[in-house]
Amino acid sequence: MNRNNNITSNLVPDRERMNIVAELFGIHFPMRIEPLVFALAEEMGHEYRGGLWKFFTLSNGGFYMSPDFDGLFTVSCENGFSGPMSADALGITACLYAYSHLSFTDNEALAEVCARHYHWLREYALDHPEAGGILAAID
Repeated sequence: MNRNNNITSNLVPDRERMNIVAELFGIHFPMRIEPLVFALAEEMGHEYRGGLWKFFTLSNGGFYMSPDFDGLFTVSCENGFSGPMSADALGITACLYAYSHLSFTDNEALAEVCARHYHWLREYALDHPEAGGILAAID
């Protein structure tokens, strides 16, 4: 069942990465969002130890990033979820965690942006092939 009205993801070309994140998040991306996503991915994905990431824009206005990795990660979350995830699903999960956390910051502008991106990304995640794992990990 397609619940997201055909929301699509588009890989951001390397030459456009900095412009996209600056447009979407401003200085908050390198200072708050990106480091938090990296830390969360390392905390959740036992095999994750840094590396290159892919950036994706969503047709509904959203954004996420995922490790550039072809294998599966063994993911464990504080809520008790444990299971395998692709790099794409781990990236979505880490971004959802980061957006949720930052939506409660005392910086109103950042909180609003992160709340919007959380809902856009969650809407996309509902139709992801690993939706069950993603939703269980963020529940």
